[in-house]
Amino acid sequence: MKSLRWFIIAGLVFLLVFGVVAIYFSGEDKNNILILEYHRVNDVDDDEYTISTKEFRKQIEYLSEQGYSTISLMNFIRAKKYGDKLPDKSVILTFDDGYEDNYTEVMPILAENNMTGTVFIITNSIGLEGYLTWDQLREMQLVNMEIGSHTANHIPLASLEPEKINDEIHLSKLLMEWKGLKTIYFFSYPNGSYNDTAQTDLRADGYLGAVTGDPGINTFATDAYRLQRTYIPRSKLGMLDFKLRILKSKLYTEFNIKQNKI
Repeated sequence: MKSLRWFIIAGLVFLLVFGVVAIYFSGEDKNNILILEYHRVNDVDDDEYTISTKEFRKQIEYLSEQGYSTISLMNFIRAKKYGDKLPDKSVILTFDDGYEDNYTEVMPILAENNMTGTVFIITNSIGLEGYLTWDQLREMQLVNMEIGSHTANHIPLASLEPEKINDEIHLSKLLMEWKGLKTIYFFSYPNGSYNDTAQTDLRADGYLGAVTGDPGINTFATDAYRLQRTYIPRSKLGMLDFKLRILKSKLYTEFNIKQNKI
């Protein structure tokens, strides 16, 4: 047990030192965009997908201290396509599934820090217990929280027949816009599952981009329909785990490991 513990510690130290040295010599590019993947933020649930409000505040404050500014996916796509200027260090905060605490907990914490985020909605869960309501979604858009689609039923798309894939992509967008939300331009693949059919359907339905669960930092060379995210789960390691996950994404990009380039 002790030898295993020391092996893990040695591995973490190596990762940190190697990563810091590599990134230090490569420098920061203002067009390198970090996208973080969250789900729930509250002090009730204690599963992997739920971050406590205290831990979430620490993470947001850390990003601010490191000089990060939040942007939307639309900001990134406009910069990628039209050359719009971005902050020197940009981060996109994304929240999958559309839980109610994204309104009651996340939105106020972000507002306190002059930050914003993007929430991906499972449309057939809207209004159910623990999920966002239509009124909350409309209010979130009014304060510049970006709203995207996470399909109608949260089914991994690669497991579906082509016509079912189109239904999940098309009907979720259609319902949200019919209910009065601003045009839905972005999508999150349930469980990170996607294929060529899904990407083709997204383009045909007017989506401008989609996020995966693949680690990495996004650049202007990243495929807009396979944007890479850093998954942030609940962790006993706290801020150390948070920093290591960001470092992992930077290393993946630095050494071109499984990068979704065009």
